Order: sequence, then C-alpha cells, then structure tokens
Amino acid sequence: MRILRSSRYVWAAVVLLVTAGVAIVLADPDGSTADPADLRAQIERRMRTTLEQVSPEQHNHGGHQIPTTGGAEPSVVCGVRVYGYEPAEVKTLAGVRTVYGFHLCGVAEPQRPWDVAVKLAGPVIVDMAVSPPGIQVVEATAETKYIDRLHEMFPPRYADLAMKEALADTELKDLRRRYNDAAGL
Repeated sequence: MRILRSSRYVWAAVVLLVTAGVAIVLADPDGSTADPADLRAQIERRMRTTLEQVSPEQHNHGGHQIPTTGGAEPSVVCGVRVYGYEPAEVKTLAGVRTVYGFHLCGVAEPQRPWDVAVKLAGPVIVDMAVSPPGIQVVEATAETKYIDRLHEMFPPRYADLAMKEALADTELKDLRRRYNDAAGL
C-alpha cells in the first residue's frame, strides 16, 4: 500500500514537470526570446558577421580602391554599432527585419598596419529580411548631399544618432585587436 502511495506522488511529479516543460516550449518555441540587451548583442554579432563575410570588392564604396595582392583575398574586419532595429518591439533575432547602425571595416592585408589600411566606414542599413542579408551604405551622390541622403535612408531618431555617434571605445579596441590578428601583426 505504501509503495502505491509513493508511486502516485512520483507520477504526479512527472506529470507536473512535463506540463511545465510543454508550457515553456509553447511560450518560447525556438528558445530565442532574449532580453533587450541580449537581443542587441545578437544583432551586433549578426551585423558584424554579415559585413565581414562580404568580399573587399563588395565593400568598395566611397571610391576606395581595394588593393589586390595577387594571392589570397585579404579579409575584412569590422566593428559595428547598432542604433536601432525594426520592428522595435520584436523579442527575437528572427523577428528583426531592418538594422540601422554604423560600421568601420578595415581590409586586413598581410603585415599592413591599421593606420595605412583601406577603411570603409559610415552609417549602414542591414536588411535581415533577405538571405543573405542586404547591405546599404549611406553615400552622397552627384545630386544629393551626404546629410540629405542620411535623412532619406534613416528614420529621424537613428539619423540623429548617426550624426553624433560612431563606435564605442570597447568596440574600437576589439576591432583593432582583431585587425592586427588578421593582418598577422
């Protein structure tokens, strides 16, 4: 009789645990709900990875000539700052459609110091709704000044940030370290 009572309690505990597990999975099926700080860090990683996977030739904006070494293609090393994303109320990385931010990338040629490396920088929009993500860099045209182009492409709250803020000090230090590693310095 005593064995039956204890096994009832064990089964009741098992049922409660399974029910709790199902509730958690239904509330967050892919396990990707993140607090805002973690979501921003995930977006920064995706933005950085996206920009670093683009070849130096595809980064050729602003009239920069990417040097060819005749051998292996130099790597691109980037630092990023996320100004914001849309839709702003999303809780998962999968829900992010558009990212507005800043990028500073260096083309890491072998043994070329950072100070003389080709660099690409400026406000950037990353379209995460497509695969691979699309990249739009704010650039002036013959008809449109840079600041006007920025206001055409960025929502006002992010355009204001883009006029004032670039990389955080910690991101810049990390970028320089990763560049030196990539350039073999």
